[in-house]
Amino acid sequence: MDLTPPPGAPPHPGPYVYPRPFVAPRPETPAETTTRLRPIRTRHPARTAAAAVCVVLGLGLIGGAATGAWLTSDSSADGARGAYAVGRSVWHSVPVDTLFPRTLRGDGAGPGGADRVWTRLAVAPDSGCGPALDPLLARALGPAGCERLVRATYVDATTSSVTTVGIVFTEGDAAAMKALGARFADQRLDRRTDLMPRTYPVKGTAAAGFGDRQRASWSVHVLTEVPAVVFAVSGFADGRTVTDPQPAAAAVTEGATTAAAQAGMGHEAKGIADRTERGLRRTVTDLMEKPE
Repeated sequence: MDLTPPPGAPPHPGPYVYPRPFVAPRPETPAETTTRLRPIRTRHPARTAAAAVCVVLGLGLIGGAATGAWLTSDSSADGARGAYAVGRSVWHSVPVDTLFPRTLRGDGAGPGGADRVWTRLAVAPDSGCGPALDPLLARALGPAGCERLVRATYVDATTSSVTTVGIVFTEGDAAAMKALGARFADQRLDRRTDLMPRTYPVKGTAAAGFGDRQRASWSVHVLTEVPAVVFAVSGFADGRTVTDPQPAAAAVTEGATTAAAQAGMGHEAKGIADRTERGLRRTVTDLMEKPE
């Protein structure tokens, strides 16, 4: 069929197009949500420089503090290692009079704060721990090892008491000594009569009869800043047997009624041990500070 319109006919209107309904445009979704910022004033050059200086100083202080902490920690560790190295060799590197002075003064060290003076009777040859310590005490100190043991015996000014003081130089490091000290404290090993130190009797002196049966009071202290254990044991100079020995820590307390406490034996052992311990610490410190 020929659909061509005849000449003079109006053009074909074409297909009807239905009108599309109007849809309002949706608001545009922003790409990100931000907080409205306050307007920033133009910085003055001087303020900018001051802020920069503060930042630099702050960073410097923080860095300095961190470095200082690191150096302090490192120097503390080095100091501990140095104290142990020096302390372990003290027994053969200093004069015997340094470790055991010929005379010890105990101002206020006696009962009721009375002054005491002790005179050295003799120094024992340095030795291992086996012959000089009771087997149980040697076993208790065993975890720290025994480098060397030195001892001396003193008599008081009235020649009524005698005391043997000793230093066990150990092989242990700081961790071993701290563990040993904690064990002695927790288990109260320093108060056990079967762990009393042995005496060092001296022939021809007031300590000639000072043996195991004459032990009246004692002290055992594990040091942690140097590798050493300081002990002392006291008794009567007349050689009498003591049936109820008492640790110095208990014998020096007010109201203690044992023979050892009444005679001040706890004060003797504690006073001499304390001064020997202080002298050892001072010696190690002096050696560490001595210029090479």
